[in-house]
Amino acid sequence: MDVLPLDRQVCFALYTASRAVTARYRPLLDELGLTYPQYLVLLALWERDGRTVKDLGTALRLDSSTLSPLLKRLETAGLVHRERRADDERSVTVRLTPQGAGLRTRASALPARLLCADGLDLDELNELRITLTRLTTALDMALDGRGEIDAGALHG
Repeated sequence: MDVLPLDRQVCFALYTASRAVTARYRPLLDELGLTYPQYLVLLALWERDGRTVKDLGTALRLDSSTLSPLLKRLETAGLVHRERRADDERSVTVRLTPQGAGLRTRASALPARLLCADGLDLDELNELRITLTRLTTALDMALDGRGEIDAGALHG
């Protein structure tokens, strides 16, 4: 069996699914004045406010060069406030403003609005989330020191 056709590639299926989900979120997030990455930052802060930039980067799997501009735009929009920690000036804590915290109520309707439009039921979406989380964990564990996948680790 030829393993290289595009439609047989898991990476392509993930890529196109990610783009489709992001596109579906776009008009809903436009109503909130957010981009998808900004929404992810706010989700992490709604889960636990007062996180350090390093902690947010770990939770969102983003490096600081990607996260910093996102945080700056969220701060300019009045949704978060960044402050250097007094005990460690290298560490920056990000906190929701009242406006950012208040946006949570409006955002809470997004998952239900998407569920109605995606054709999958809640159990199917949960199974998909579990499978994708397992895939991410397996890939993370299989990464070797060069940032490449060790194929033996995936099959062993």
